[in-house]
Amino acid sequence: MWCKAEMHYNRPIPRGMAAIGQEILARRAAIDISSRQTLRESREALLQRAAEEPDLTWRVLITLNAFRALIALALLTLFLTGGEPRLFGDQVPTLFWITAAAYLAFAIAAGVGLRQRWVGADMQAMVHSVVDIGAVVALMHASGGISSGLGGLLIVFVGAASLVLPRQFPTILAAIATFAILGQQALAQFSGGAFDANYPAAGILSAVIFAMALATRPLGRRIQASEALARQRGVDLQNLSELNEYIVQHLRESIIVIDDANNIRLSNASATRLLGVSGGVRGLPLAGVFEPLAEYVKEWRQDSLKQSHPEFTVITSGDNLRVTAHLAPLDKNVAREGPILVFLEDASLMNERVQQSKLASLGRLSASIAHEIRNPVGAMSHAAQLLSESPGLTDDDKRLTEIIETHSGRVSHIIDNVLQLSRRESSQPERVALRPWLEDFAQEFSNTLELQEGEFTVLEMDPDLEVRMDRSHLRQVMWNLCDNAVKYASETGGILVELHADRVQGQGRPYVEVRDHGLGVDASTAEKMFEPFYTERSGGTGLGLYISRELCELNRATLLYLDRPGGGSIFRIVFADPDRWEAAEK
Repeated sequence: MWCKAEMHYNRPIPRGMAAIGQEILARRAAIDISSRQTLRESREALLQRAAEEPDLTWRVLITLNAFRALIALALLTLFLTGGEPRLFGDQVPTLFWITAAAYLAFAIAAGVGLRQRWVGADMQAMVHSVVDIGAVVALMHASGGISSGLGGLLIVFVGAASLVLPRQFPTILAAIATFAILGQQALAQFSGGAFDANYPAAGILSAVIFAMALATRPLGRRIQASEALARQRGVDLQNLSELNEYIVQHLRESIIVIDDANNIRLSNASATRLLGVSGGVRGLPLAGVFEPLAEYVKEWRQDSLKQSHPEFTVITSGDNLRVTAHLAPLDKNVAREGPILVFLEDASLMNERVQQSKLASLGRLSASIAHEIRNPVGAMSHAAQLLSESPGLTDDDKRLTEIIETHSGRVSHIIDNVLQLSRRESSQPERVALRPWLEDFAQEFSNTLELQEGEFTVLEMDPDLEVRMDRSHLRQVMWNLCDNAVKYASETGGILVELHADRVQGQGRPYVEVRDHGLGVDASTAEKMFEPFYTERSGGTGLGLYISRELCELNRATLLYLDRPGGGSIFRIVFADPDRWEAAEK
């Protein structure tokens, strides 16, 4: 069981993982009462069945019947193929071969009865034992009595039956065998046969049978008790396994266990849902389920110094997720070469909580900003404008008033963005035909920024492509992205911005891309560009991309940054499938 495996972490476990033990205990206590009652009833039923008809009984009876058939077949074969004088059955040949043949037929029928379990094990064992005693005594009588040695078979049959029969039956069987042996000796004496009775040998054989029956029964009881206890432990382990499976499957944390060959050995429902996989994944190679994680695990196994845990961006048919993986070896002896426990965290959930906290803080702060800063800034700007109109100002003084007006306008713009973010209303999504909307937007944007023909273009796209988003939000996001693209593209000496729309391959989700031919963005900036108030451009507020991503997520879309081959940047808006969205609302 995985709970017995010793985990060895090469890095501090995230705080969310530290609560898994408490989560397991809480979920163990919260299991539904009906589920526990079902497990208890199944356990009691199995224990009752083990007490009444343990597997040991059936195994002994089946083995004994195979021995019975083998003895009958061997005796019949020796009789039919042997010459004169015969080894067995020489005294009463007819009785011998008839008894041997009937005994073989009985063994075959008993085998069918044992396999089908027509009647209880105790009843079959008693009937088989009585037939064994009768057949062996008859064969012994036909072969010359006690001197034939066939009486020793009774020790085996009575001893084996004593292992499985209730307490009082072994002595009864021993008594029946004793009377049968003594009766055969008396019959030999009074019938005037060719052999004499041997009562001392018969008494010794009977005593051995009694001793075997009395000694075997306690051993059988002990074996049955051990088997019942083992079955009980098996039921307990099965219930514990089901309980562990229930806990693992219902944990909020996403867990995957992979073996040394990178095949998935365990995955809970949260993990499969997080990776956007439908159906069971146990036994499948990790590369076929989530290739980015498989590649990272491969590098992590090969590089013993690799400690970092990257963030994966996953576009699924449902939600857009950013997944963080944390790896922990399960076997410290083989470290990274053995099985690995993988904790998956939805980074978007953490970001959402952080952003909600930021929004709450911004909402409280915006009211103070509106009353405490906006009015003084407006007064400063108005005073600077009036001062700039004074006829006695020098050029240096006019330059100072321009600086005051410029920075007053920048502060006012920051306040407007913060207020817009804090007062943002819920979206009102609607279906939008993307091609005509982009063409109208491109014409309006080009006219507003007075762009030349060819500097801002809309590429060919599917005319039937539709998205679902709030029109005002879509316009605000696109305007922000295109304005940034024009500003950064102009740094190369020429402006070339393209709008492209298509569907995500294999998923059908529509997307729009804003492509520029600028200098591009380095890796460190790409990781921070969506954070609020982060900017590397003089005069920027650092809120444009942050607000754009917030508006996209409000409409079930995702804003991503991609490097453009050949230089430049691509901002892609991946929309939710409008058909799936509407179907989920019905």
